[in-house]
Amino acid sequence: MEMDRMDENDWKYHEEGNKSLVVCHVQHCRVLRLLKYPAEDSENPPQTAEQAFRQIQNIVDFTSNVMSRLLGDKFVHSGEVVRLPLEFVRQLSIKIQHQRPAWRCDKVMDIYSGCALCLPNLTTPTQYQPTATPPICIEIKPKWGFLPSSKHVSRDIKTRVCRYCMHQHYKVANGKWKRRSLYCPLDLFSGNRQRMHFAIRHLIEEPQNNFKVFKGGQCIYSSKEGSEGSPDMNALLHHLRPYFLRGNNRVNGHMTAKAVLNDFIQVLVNALLSPAGGDGGPLTHRAPEGRSFCEASLFSNERVRHGSQGLPSSSVLSRILQTQMLDALDIEGLYPLYCRVEQHLQDFPKDRTRLQIDGPYDQNFLENVQKSSMEDDGSVEYAAAKVHQYRIAMTAKDCSIMAALVPSVKEEDDDEGLSSQKHLRDFRPQAFSSSVSILDLDPKPLDSIPRQLRLDQKIVACYLRTGGALPMGSLPLLPNFIAAAEREDRTLLFQPA
Repeated sequence: MEMDRMDENDWKYHEEGNKSLVVCHVQHCRVLRLLKYPAEDSENPPQTAEQAFRQIQNIVDFTSNVMSRLLGDKFVHSGEVVRLPLEFVRQLSIKIQHQRPAWRCDKVMDIYSGCALCLPNLTTPTQYQPTATPPICIEIKPKWGFLPSSKHVSRDIKTRVCRYCMHQHYKVANGKWKRRSLYCPLDLFSGNRQRMHFAIRHLIEEPQNNFKVFKGGQCIYSSKEGSEGSPDMNALLHHLRPYFLRGNNRVNGHMTAKAVLNDFIQVLVNALLSPAGGDGGPLTHRAPEGRSFCEASLFSNERVRHGSQGLPSSSVLSRILQTQMLDALDIEGLYPLYCRVEQHLQDFPKDRTRLQIDGPYDQNFLENVQKSSMEDDGSVEYAAAKVHQYRIAMTAKDCSIMAALVPSVKEEDDDEGLSSQKHLRDFRPQAFSSSVSILDLDPKPLDSIPRQLRLDQKIVACYLRTGGALPMGSLPLLPNFIAAAEREDRTLLFQPA
């Protein structure tokens, strides 16, 4: 990018999270990620331009030197820090303000530092040949994929019901979401195709902030926080149908809603299980730590008694899960070690640098984390290493996966010469190539640990208080949708000529 020729009209609003806002270039496959501040700080930024630069550089260093090593560099894009003209940033902020969701406007875009993180736009992959149908990109926040088995866990329910399922009850009770998602991360991370299909089906049903679909760089399916209605799944089916011309349940050249969803989920599962996010590979089994089923999941474990269980060791889900499991103590076991570190820093504030509390996130940082002793020797070094392991695990628990599904050019060419009879006999989903990336890999701040403990206590207390029950009207609506969609299919199929 030529910084002296930046034009706000070349960029458009893409999305935003709690701490940053993303804009994408209208022609090139690049995005800029800019920091956000509380609205009350809009006139007096909370940090200098150099501090903002350092904050973003820390994200790059942590991503490239820590998370990339643990998750695999084939999945991770570190990006680079760029300095932008301030006038460009200010005009860009004005241009996109009306496009931002109202519930995100309690924070404003940083218009003072001129610093941003430049990354590839993963919703518009460039490494593919142009086809009649552009790539479909799916963003998933998989969340926590295991049950804690730490001796420090004080409530047995935490070893039987996963954090995500309990958190759903807390969010519905507090009005953040109107309906509970029936998605369970343990099903997705199981490696069993039936359970994974079940999990993704429920992500589609109630996506919340955890599932989005992009086509040609545009978000075509997502959910808005606090929304009363469900996302438009008929529109999603309309977009997906051309991608699955070969599939099951075709009648007179028509494909049912159920078949479209099944084929879409099957292709997505293939991408998530692929060792390279590409064309698949042998399944390897892992020995699960603790229980591999969540009691809150609606999937019956009787259905997979004879099914395969486990993830390919180099698949994206396996790498994320192993990194999440660096949290071996649970927040309840970690918090006393955090207090040990905090007390030491109060007594010896200069040791903050030696213990790399705020970085630098270099090779030395990762080595200290990886060679940490299993036994607590009472030292602040042991405590700091465990705190760092927990922070890394929390990043992996909150990351996102972007899977790009690209229709095979050869299949599209072959289709042109096939008869309708050949189409009806062929029950394979259309061939896709895929690429998988991991994003949202920022380091979690040290001072977030007390908040994590309080949140953990609130979530567990809410679940125990309600007994896992939810108010009327808080269950998802997909079964009704599928029934309606299939009725519509039958109407289309059997209308008189």
